[in-house]
Amino acid sequence: MGLAAQAKPLDTSTSIIVAQAQRKRPAPNVAKEAPHGRAEDVKREQGPGVKESVQADVSARNVAVTSSFNGTEIVIFGAVDNSQQPSAESGYYDVVIVVEGVPGRIVARRKNNVAGLWLNTSAAVFDLVPSYYAIASTRPMEEIVPEDYRALHGIGFRHLRFRPAVGQQYALSTEDLNEFRDAVVRLKQKQGLYVRDNFGVAFIGRSLFRASIVLPANVTVGPFETRVMLFREEKLLSQYSVRLTLEREGTERYLHGFAVNYPTFYGIATVVIAVAAGLLASTLLRRSNA
Repeated sequence: MGLAAQAKPLDTSTSIIVAQAQRKRPAPNVAKEAPHGRAEDVKREQGPGVKESVQADVSARNVAVTSSFNGTEIVIFGAVDNSQQPSAESGYYDVVIVVEGVPGRIVARRKNNVAGLWLNTSAAVFDLVPSYYAIASTRPMEEIVPEDYRALHGIGFRHLRFRPAVGQQYALSTEDLNEFRDAVVRLKQKQGLYVRDNFGVAFIGRSLFRASIVLPANVTVGPFETRVMLFREEKLLSQYSVRLTLEREGTERYLHGFAVNYPTFYGIATVVIAVAAGLLASTLLRRSNA
């Protein structure tokens, strides 16, 4: 199912590849609430002695994924309670929004040119790699969030908290692991799965703000954590977290459930269907040539 995507070469004879799916689809529509959706937990965090608090939500908590799914756009909107901002253009507050997808394992492989052939010579395995990561803010994040806070809370590509898996096949130095890590992030960006928009959040009033995040067609189905953080002069005033979920619906949901819960029967069924299709095509071809 996956296609090998090649990273930018580390030098003239070395490159790193990561197996990922990549498809080009039309521009997605704004997500709508899926039928039979369930409410998700909401978390709030308030700075001590702070009067302002941020409230937020997403355009859909549950998004249906069917066989025709070609990506979707999530609108994130909110308001600042007890806002002291004189106008939308004043820049009194800053908002940072982070959307993080299902974590998983990724294998990154390095290819070297050996006697004219590109061969895998080393690899690194990483755990807890977000399948999707988007960050949007009112202005460049480095001007809003202190470095120590970004490192502590995993904000930004540099501070993503995925780590090397235990029991690596190859002995790798810290420098090698950093190169593999950078290659993973770079490839995710190329596939539209890691996104950053320095001016993606806009205030539309003294307290109201909005942003839009595109989830591409090749995004992994599952829960997504959305964090909305309100800053003032590099100080976190309030944070609001909400979870949205991409759920399979219709035929795709039943086929996926059958494949996961009954893999043996699913394999047999696919073989039988393939054989039957081949026999039918052969019969029709003979009749047409008769």
